[in-house]
Amino acid sequence: MDVAEVKKIPLFALLSEKDQKHVAQLADEIQTPAGTHLVDEGKFAHEFFVILDGEADVVHDGKTVATLGPGDFFGEIALLAAERRNASVIAKTPMKLVVIFGPNFRSLTGELPEVAGRIEEAIKARSRK
Repeated sequence: MDVAEVKKIPLFALLSEKDQKHVAQLADEIQTPAGTHLVDEGKFAHEFFVILDGEADVVHDGKTVATLGPGDFFGEIALLAAERRNASVIAKTPMKLVVIFGPNFRSLTGELPEVAGRIEEAIKARSRK
């Protein structure tokens, strides 16, 4: 993945250039059409996503509970807790995403406390909703 793209992502924007390069090495960029199931409720977690472009619906127990857009991320809860996904995320529009696979995500959050802290803040905010 290109470092210039990493710099545009709010989660990574305040990192040093060295750390942004590290994120770029661990991440891949993918594109997906509308209707794609990015993660499925009840399945085991294998990756973490950041939305670069497009929108996705978060579906829990068959009901849409949120819509995510550029800058939003998902997939971290199940990866960090080594549990099954607690919701499905389905592309509402064509999307461009950053994907970081499980072992790389755990390495990244271990090496970059700033990123881990922001992710934990997001988890807490979501659990309050």
